[in-house]
Amino acid sequence: MNIETIALDADDTLWVNEPYFQATEKEFCALLKDIMPEDKISAELLKTEMKNLELYGYGIKGFMLSMIETLYKITDAKADIKLVRKVIDLGHDLIQQPVELIEGVEDTLEKLSKKYKLVLATKGDLLDQERKLKASKLGKWFVHIEVMSHKTPDNFRKLIRHLEILPKNFLMVGNSIQSDIIPVLEINSYAAHIPYSITWNHEKHEKELEHPNLFKLEKIEDLLNHLI
Repeated sequence: MNIETIALDADDTLWVNEPYFQATEKEFCALLKDIMPEDKISAELLKTEMKNLELYGYGIKGFMLSMIETLYKITDAKADIKLVRKVIDLGHDLIQQPVELIEGVEDTLEKLSKKYKLVLATKGDLLDQERKLKASKLGKWFVHIEVMSHKTPDNFRKLIRHLEILPKNFLMVGNSIQSDIIPVLEINSYAAHIPYSITWNHEKHEKELEHPNLFKLEKIEDLLNHLI
């Protein structure tokens, strides 16, 4: 392998993210359980999120707006304004969740940085990702920070051109098959999949993926066995 640059996803690869969203969703459903069963509320919320992805992108702000829209939909636009306030408070609480690093991240980044250029390549709300990166104190390991609206093959090609390397010199590390792995394999780069215990429904990939450029790992420290 001729890997020179390693890009790492942030949410649920470097730090905990999805459990906070799921806990917030559970609180949202509990607010409305007298109107509709909680599983149906979750289904309506996901449907609204998918519809709004092109408008809001990924992140907490889009999630909050989708909760408000779902609230109005399932109450036939008759929601008490106090309920809207509670939903906004849920979003504010989500934004202020602490940044909890996944075990092994700091040591792995330190060792990789001695041999490779490291890049943070994530998607989501720019302000929120900047906040989390600052709180994580991991910024010192990265030579470049890329916050994408969507992780597509074209956006990865742009990143690689910016880094002035070839696709064969690039490895992407992440927890999402859909976002971190498939688009990178499509441009003939390398990818390392490190599954996280919880996955957002939109990011789930049911089929087993096989590819000569794909590493399947159990934890982030396993990168060291392949690359150091």
